[in-house]
Amino acid sequence: MNPPASSVSVDAIDRKIIAATQAGLPLCGDPYARIAERVGTTERDVMRRLRLMMANGVIRRIGAVPNHYRLGYRANGMSVWDVADEQVTLLGNKVGALSFVTHCYRRPRHLPDWPYNLFAMVHGRSRDEVDDHIAEISTLLGTFCRRHDVLFSTRILKKAGLRIAA
Repeated sequence: MNPPASSVSVDAIDRKIIAATQAGLPLCGDPYARIAERVGTTERDVMRRLRLMMANGVIRRIGAVPNHYRLGYRANGMSVWDVADEQVTLLGNKVGALSFVTHCYRRPRHLPDWPYNLFAMVHGRSRDEVDDHIAEISTLLGTFCRRHDVLFSTRILKKAGLRIAA
């Protein structure tokens, strides 16, 4: 188990690395070397520090965040599913593994108005494509799903995580 992030020491170089990477890695063949140049250390040190910060829970992950709209995926729907609570983890893992699902997670129900406990963000080039994907999820969930709905995006919101100053 990771120690609480609040009890982990983060020094000035760590803070500079976080600030240099929080908007994304440089798009080049050697992004960690570029970051090292920017913060005044070595590529090896940057990679070591990032691994340590991930192991200690200071940062959660390093990953690509594609802009779906620029890639042609203009229809986005948050599908919501009312599935048996005892099956939600197993079913969520199956749904989350689908290539067209980018986020899949469990949320508490808020009865009687909101019976859904499994959420899956589905992307497609059109609403029809998203509807086809929703039908595929419905088939996958089978009788474990009592009902579902889809909430389509109507505008693009700025996506940004927590930011710190250098």
